[in-house]
Amino acid sequence: MTQSTSPNSPAAAPLTQDELKTQVGLAALRYVVPGEIVGVGTGSTVNKFIDALATIKDQIKGAVSSSLASTERLQAAGITVFDSNAVPRLAVYIDGADEIDGGGNMVKGGGAALTREKIVAAQSERFVCIADESKLVEKLGKFPLPVEVIPMATERIIAQFAAKGGQGKIRLRDGQPLVTDNGQYIVDVTGLEISDPLAFEAEVSQWPGVVTVGVFAFQRAQVCLLGTSSGVRTLTF
Repeated sequence: MTQSTSPNSPAAAPLTQDELKTQVGLAALRYVVPGEIVGVGTGSTVNKFIDALATIKDQIKGAVSSSLASTERLQAAGITVFDSNAVPRLAVYIDGADEIDGGGNMVKGGGAALTREKIVAAQSERFVCIADESKLVEKLGKFPLPVEVIPMATERIIAQFAAKGGQGKIRLRDGQPLVTDNGQYIVDVTGLEISDPLAFEAEVSQWPGVVTVGVFAFQRAQVCLLGTSSGVRTLTF
C-alpha cells in the first residue's frame, strides 16, 4: 500500500463528517474518464460524489448505478443511467465502504446494495473507494458483516455463522425484514475476525442460499480516497 496526502489549509478548522464526505466526493472526480460511462455505488458518501459528478455531467456519457436510490439521484441530476447489461466494461467504479484494510479488501453492504455493488465492481477496470478515515482498519470484522440471503435460508445461514463464532440477525426496517432491491433479506453478522478475506469470501459465497457476502476481496479497491482532518489521503493497493 502506498499513500499520499492533499493537505487542507493549516488554519482550517476540523472538518465534520459531512464535510469529509464532500471532500472525497470531489476528489473522486479526477478518476472519472471523460467521454466514458462511470460506475456509481450507493450510500451517503457516494451521494456527495453524485452531487460532484453533476457538475461535469456534460463530460461523460452517463453512469451505471448499483441501486435504485442512486439511480434516482443520478437521474434527478440530469445524468443518464444505463442498464449494466448494455455496458460491457466500465473504466472506473466509485463507491464507499463500511471498512477497508491495508490491502484494499472491504466490507460493504451497510446500505443493503452489496449484490448490485459487486456486479458493477466486477465489470469495472478500477475500483476507487471513497471513505472517511474511520473506515480504515487493520483487520475486517468490527463492522457487522452484511450478507444478502434468500429468505428461506436465513436461519440455516445464521446457524452456519454461529458455528464460525458469529452472531447473525436479520436486518429489520419498521419492525419487518428489510427487503433489498433484489427481493431478498440481509443478515448482519457480528463477532467475526476476517483474517483471510479472499478465502472467507470464497467459502461463504458457496453456502446455499447466500446471494452475496459483503466481503469485497475478489473485487477489492485499487485506490482509496480517505477524508481526513489534514486532507485527502490517497492509498493505492
